[in-house]
Amino acid sequence: MSAVSPTPRPLALDTAELRAWRGMLRVHASLTRELDAQLHAEHGLGLSAYEVLMFVGDADGQRLRMSDIADRVLLSRSGLTRLVDRLVAENLLERSACADDARGAFAELTPVGRRRLDAARATHLDGVRRLFLSHLSDDDRARLAAVWERVLAAPAEGAA
Repeated sequence: MSAVSPTPRPLALDTAELRAWRGMLRVHASLTRELDAQLHAEHGLGLSAYEVLMFVGDADGQRLRMSDIADRVLLSRSGLTRLVDRLVAENLLERSACADDARGAFAELTPVGRRRLDAARATHLDGVRRLFLSHLSDDDRARLAAVWERVLAAPAEGAA
């Protein structure tokens, strides 16, 4: 009978590491919850719906392939499909086939969607400034932007 060596326990995060990690999670959760509530109350849109409209509205020709939207939003493919179906039913988006890919589809902003996006964007940007950016100095914003860029640019551990 051979002895199985125990799996080493990972080292716990120290206080500073834990504060940084949990702080980022709490700030993100709190801000997204508040921004979502504001968008719902004032425009009948959730934050995810707003983001989809924003990405499509900011794209060339106000249209974007569904696969490109999926790469940008924090939703599953099926969740994105259901959300786009709802936005189509509300006449905020239209779907169209992709001429060079029979399986591909575009989402295109409608005139009603453009008006709704423009109104919601003002609310969203005001919320971002009031709830987050107003608490940071110019130096804080620059440092924080540099940190996010460094973290996002780092290759994932074990990535091929």
